[in-house]
Amino acid sequence: MSSRRRTVRGASLTLAVTLACGGALLPAFAAPALAQANGTCTGLIAEEGWAPTVLDLETAHTLSTGAGVTVAVVDSGVDTDNPHLNGAVLSGEDIYGLDSTNPTGTSDVQPHGTPVATIIAGREVEGSSLIGVAPDAMIYPVRVYYSEETREGEPGFLTGAGIAEGIRRATASDAQIIVVALSQYTDDPAIAAAVAEADAAGKLVVASAGNLDDTEDVPTQPRFPAAYPQVLAVTGIGPDGLPAGAHVGDHIDIAAPGVQVLAGLPDGADCWAGTPNNATSWATAQMGGVAALIASAYPEETPAQWAYRLTATAARTDPDSRDSVLGWGVVQPVAALKFVDDGSARGPASGDWERPPVVVPEVEPVVVEAHPDPWVSPRRTVAWWALGSGSVVLAALLVSRLPRRSRSRGRTAT
Repeated sequence: MSSRRRTVRGASLTLAVTLACGGALLPAFAAPALAQANGTCTGLIAEEGWAPTVLDLETAHTLSTGAGVTVAVVDSGVDTDNPHLNGAVLSGEDIYGLDSTNPTGTSDVQPHGTPVATIIAGREVEGSSLIGVAPDAMIYPVRVYYSEETREGEPGFLTGAGIAEGIRRATASDAQIIVVALSQYTDDPAIAAAVAEADAAGKLVVASAGNLDDTEDVPTQPRFPAAYPQVLAVTGIGPDGLPAGAHVGDHIDIAAPGVQVLAGLPDGADCWAGTPNNATSWATAQMGGVAALIASAYPEETPAQWAYRLTATAARTDPDSRDSVLGWGVVQPVAALKFVDDGSARGPASGDWERPPVVVPEVEPVVVEAHPDPWVSPRRTVAWWALGSGSVVLAALLVSRLPRRSRSRGRTAT
């Protein structure tokens, strides 16, 4: 089912959220109380999902666990009561400051930020197969909205200005990775400036490509902040490997699992998050976790270099080109962690190497010199003799075939 849409200064701003809990689909942004009332998402899930296998996290975690990296989650807040987040969440910020009892963004009414955080950096809990992509990373919550029930114009309503302020607050923190699992149609100068500031400060912004609305969305219309060049724009795939319903275009960089992804709710329950039409938030969370693995292993590199590792090693059909649906392909954490940029990788251009131009080998022209043929004159003479002789013979034949006249021409017969 589709997430609801709200207008931000004349633009549609969509939150990519649907939770599928215990085999039943809950309404978008379903609160934990609703999940519990339906008898779903009330406990831990021991069944292992498909995403960790596709990402080969077991091998990836032998190379990096995200230790020493902080991921800012610009979202609805992150609830520290979830056991997967025990000791994983720092005191963050609430740009509205409406909750006087919790001004640090460490609660989540929605919920949205909490599932995102558990996918990124969830700790292992006995009885649950949920473990974050970067299980030793830290989460810095930045609350930029409260609830889907908040009306436009009311404090806590999600706006472009709020997203921009959230990115600025995240930039001012110690976070190396900034995850924005939100998107809007409007190319907002405030968001663009905030993204540029984050990039200049050495932060990698990872953002959602945006889910498709069933009735009104234009698939090829870019969403922001994902469409800004400094941002790693993420789309989702399902267990079947097929792309989820999301916006497409030249700005799409990479894909990650986003359908039926195991996540945690504020009340501590585990849930399966994401459907084919609501997957990009969870794919963005997965990518944020992978980015944390990279940043932990290569702290000396720049955001552009981290992003290049991810796109250069992504799995794709054509190693030399991207497409508008999956970008450079599906993320491969192990390959990205082992990648050595020596300038020979096919696909996206490296910022550290100047790709040599295609050289067309020069072919020397073949010079054909004209040489006189010594036999031209004799052949010409023989030809004329043959022609003359043939003419004589032909004439003789013609004469021999003419009818003979009587020698007594003019004599009258008797």
